[in-house]
Amino acid sequence: MAILSVSISATIPNSHISRSNVSLKTSFLSNPLVNLRFFAAPNSKKNGMVVRMNYEAGVGVMGTKLGMMSFFEPDGKVVPVTVVGFKEGNIVTQVKTEATDGYNAVQVGYRRVRDRKLTKPEMGHLQKAGAIPMRHLQEFRLVSVDGFEANQRLVFDDLFKEGDLVDVAGTTIGKGFQGGIKRHHFKRGLMTHGSKSHRALGSIGAGTTPGHVYKGKKMPGRMGGTKRKIRKLKIVKVDNDLNVVMIKGAVPGKPGNLLRITPAKIVGKNIPKN
Repeated sequence: MAILSVSISATIPNSHISRSNVSLKTSFLSNPLVNLRFFAAPNSKKNGMVVRMNYEAGVGVMGTKLGMMSFFEPDGKVVPVTVVGFKEGNIVTQVKTEATDGYNAVQVGYRRVRDRKLTKPEMGHLQKAGAIPMRHLQEFRLVSVDGFEANQRLVFDDLFKEGDLVDVAGTTIGKGFQGGIKRHHFKRGLMTHGSKSHRALGSIGAGTTPGHVYKGKKMPGRMGGTKRKIRKLKIVKVDNDLNVVMIKGAVPGKPGNLLRITPAKIVGKNIPKN
């Protein structure tokens, strides 16, 4: 069971930052779906800037990808949609506040499992909140956590409506070790006319100068299996009888994968303009 808990605060001299608003993607966090942003705090020192985590536009839920299908709108238009189902869960397991943890966040659990599937510390954490045993725990960092309490069940229909825009995050399908053509869309060589180079990578740099391969060179390697977020997808249909939701377009991962659904961040609507 993966528990996401991140709190970062640091001071960086202005001399090292050329702009007052710089985005930074992190790869060292347990959940790289959240970005960092540099911005001047109201009470910051003149020679420094404070690094703080971005907030979610609102609390979200977790779901399970079931597959894709075609949805016919009332006017007859065919829309490709991804069907997302919900297993037992989406229960608040912990409410973090500025006073107790230094930041405001809501921790949510998803997908019920048997007791023996969890360790005793994990079981103790969930029993403290009075929640059932659940496999996945994720946090949603919010500006305010008023109205949330432990063991509160989050209902998708209460948080999202048809026509809303959402951000969907998940793990992409793993492709294994792949060559340059499939991984980076390189063009192959001629298959005829005496060509000796077909799908090989080719030159990767000069020999004498610089005498080494530059970092970041596009080469064969592991493809897929990374976390991705698709932004601003439209909710086409919410079916309470089947307990599924249909989202327009494709989302990361294969059927059965865990998805994280949050309200889409729209500048000027649910997040302030910089």
